[in-house]
Amino acid sequence: MRNPRSFAKPLAIGAPTPEIDVPVRPSRMIHFFDPSNPRMATKVPDLVGKLDVLLANLEDAIEADNKIAAREGLIKIARNTDFGDAQFWVRINSLDSPWVLDDLIQIVTQAGDKIDVIMVPKVEGAWDIHYVDQLLAQLEAKGDVQKPILVHAILETALGVANVEEIVSASPRIQGISLGPADLAASRRMKTTRVGGGHPGYLVRDDPDPENENAPRPTAQQDLWHYTMARMVDACAATGALAYYGPFGDISDPIGCEDQFRNAFLLGCVGAWSLHPKQIEIARRVFSPPPDEVRWARRVIEEMGDGTGTVMIDGKMQDDATVKQCRVMVESARLIANRDSEYAEAYGFSAEDLADA
Repeated sequence: MRNPRSFAKPLAIGAPTPEIDVPVRPSRMIHFFDPSNPRMATKVPDLVGKLDVLLANLEDAIEADNKIAAREGLIKIARNTDFGDAQFWVRINSLDSPWVLDDLIQIVTQAGDKIDVIMVPKVEGAWDIHYVDQLLAQLEAKGDVQKPILVHAILETALGVANVEEIVSASPRIQGISLGPADLAASRRMKTTRVGGGHPGYLVRDDPDPENENAPRPTAQQDLWHYTMARMVDACAATGALAYYGPFGDISDPIGCEDQFRNAFLLGCVGAWSLHPKQIEIARRVFSPPPDEVRWARRVIEEMGDGTGTVMIDGKMQDDATVKQCRVMVESARLIANRDSEYAEAYGFSAEDLADA
């Protein structure tokens, strides 16, 4: 048992006081890059203005021989870059790897004040978060880090899914969770080699025509990830954390990527990973509430007044429940409009509207 009041206290002498409420900032796309690649490093200043979250990747996709170079490149980029309103995240190596301890020690003590969130792969239970939580507090104190570094867990094992509620409630550092479909598929023994998205074999089929057994039977492809995303969203919403879809691996299929991202958006996710520049604009568009729905939501809120009772608008009944739905849409739009001037104009927000956000 942990005293819930201790959540508001640092876990090490000299560490910053934990954030009790998760800072909610636009994070429509978490864009991954390899900090060991000099060509990618030179693009960072240009990317910062186009992204909500820039993430330096140290784990999967970084060859073992490049792990140290990636860590050193990350620290150099963190020190030398003005990230402005963009967030800078890091995905460390897995907790069972030989690199993770040096990842945390060097990153936090040498560049901790530039890091918003540390993404932890293959989190399986609260014990993983407790380990990272305590170690981060010690390193923040050692490195004189002034603001607490938040933690983002990747849900990519069956055990992690089984323990998702305990994971999100393990520490006030928990910023959110991403779905990691590829590793999760392997952990579950799923028979797919795709990275995210659907599968043509996962479908339902219409019943046979009783009058013509040879008649075509239409099929509809199902979403392999619906259950996991819904459970992840519920766990995050229940604890104030944020839910994200992870990677969509088929860079050549922008339509499939957009469909998968939109499924996640509609379920309650606030963003997704972008693995290629082509996916940045897809995530930006999909995870920004549609302007026509925002305008409708603002109209409902205005006509409902104090939010009690019912009104009829264009033949549709509105009550306190629909006002709550509309407020979710409008508040999300305001957050995005404060960072993205194009969407601020599309939503029709005035400077006064945004000042009140």
